[in-house]
Amino acid sequence: MKIIRWMFFCAVFLVTSAANAALEIEISGGSAQQIPIAVLPFGGAANAKENINEIIAADLSRSGLFRVLETRGMANLPISPTQIKYAEWTALQAQAITVGEVESVAGGRFKVSFHLMDALKQTQLAGMDYQIAPTQMRSTAHKIADIIYQKLTGQAGIFASRIAYITKTGKRYALQVADADGYNPQTVVSSNEPIISPAWSPDGTKLAYVSFEKKKPIIFVQSLTSGSREVLANYKGNNSAPAWSPDGSKLAIVLTYGANSQVYTIDANGSGLKQITKSNAIDTEPAFSPDGAWIYFSSDRGGKPQIYKVLADGGSPSRVTFEGVYNVSPRFSPDGKALAYIRNDGGKFRVALQDLASGQVQLLSEGSQDESPSFAPNGRVLLYATKVNGRGALAAVSSDGKVRQRLNDATGDVREPAWGPLVN
Repeated sequence: MKIIRWMFFCAVFLVTSAANAALEIEISGGSAQQIPIAVLPFGGAANAKENINEIIAADLSRSGLFRVLETRGMANLPISPTQIKYAEWTALQAQAITVGEVESVAGGRFKVSFHLMDALKQTQLAGMDYQIAPTQMRSTAHKIADIIYQKLTGQAGIFASRIAYITKTGKRYALQVADADGYNPQTVVSSNEPIISPAWSPDGTKLAYVSFEKKKPIIFVQSLTSGSREVLANYKGNNSAPAWSPDGSKLAIVLTYGANSQVYTIDANGSGLKQITKSNAIDTEPAFSPDGAWIYFSSDRGGKPQIYKVLADGGSPSRVTFEGVYNVSPRFSPDGKALAYIRNDGGKFRVALQDLASGQVQLLSEGSQDESPSFAPNGRVLLYATKVNGRGALAAVSSDGKVRQRLNDATGDVREPAWGPLVN
């Protein structure tokens, strides 16, 4: 991240990925109190193209909160609760066990059944049946992993959520959406001109983004269900940095409509443009607070880039960040208690997390060119862009800094991640 990252052209450091290649995940670190769990092979799973228990196990391992026990090579593994010999599993220190079965049903579909059992109390914690198409096996595994995560940690799982990011192959840019584990990437839109700043609608059905396809930055909103898209903002000058309000009724955007970059709001249908900030400085990168009452933004109105807040209807801004000489790209935790942003830490641009009640700041990332932080929908993980050996990559870190992941694409670079919401 250089000074150009602070200016409007902040997002042209874009990157490359093959549209049909999954991002590979490397994990380091973990919770000191990992939950030992046995994720057993599902009966009948040989009929499916994807191994459902391996997907579940990978999800749980990636969280850093679980220690998945090795079961390969073990004979006579149970596929139903009545077949479990609990003494054998408690001897292996298992605290929880998952068993399940995949059955072929009419219409070329599958019935997936699973049970989560408490190995110590020998009771069922969760159980579910799904009727699915063959193409839904992976998404069903993510849903099961979410149920397991919720039952054993008390927090919502994020494995069935999706991420958006920008890629660049040669001279071709693309906005892609993939599962949270990097699988099933789908191209939403592609262009020979830059595409930047993807932002999810609160219901997860739309993406707002900026495209230069008309030789100037224009904000589009695209439906992920129908594929249709509409121009949201195409005013004189630059149109950039879309951010949805929590209820999805409007977006905060940045325009150079009259002078320097300033923050505006606009209704989701493209009407009702309203200027929110008025200064001679660069005001950019807006983000709504989860309650919709405030808009946080980056500004150099004090001489150096810092984060400020203003009422969502406008007013007099006040400064939020005071530590360090450079803080930009504010993003709220879903519960509104913390703010993530990028800090210049001795020449290294790193992800910082500030507790809004105490003001305490923790540096979470370890790179030198980290940018674009985005919270997972449960607030426990932050996704961000980084550089590895001169190439762009995505990385993630738990909100306590203990678990780190890197999502690599062997074919190129990746930038500007945005983590989508949890949807039913």
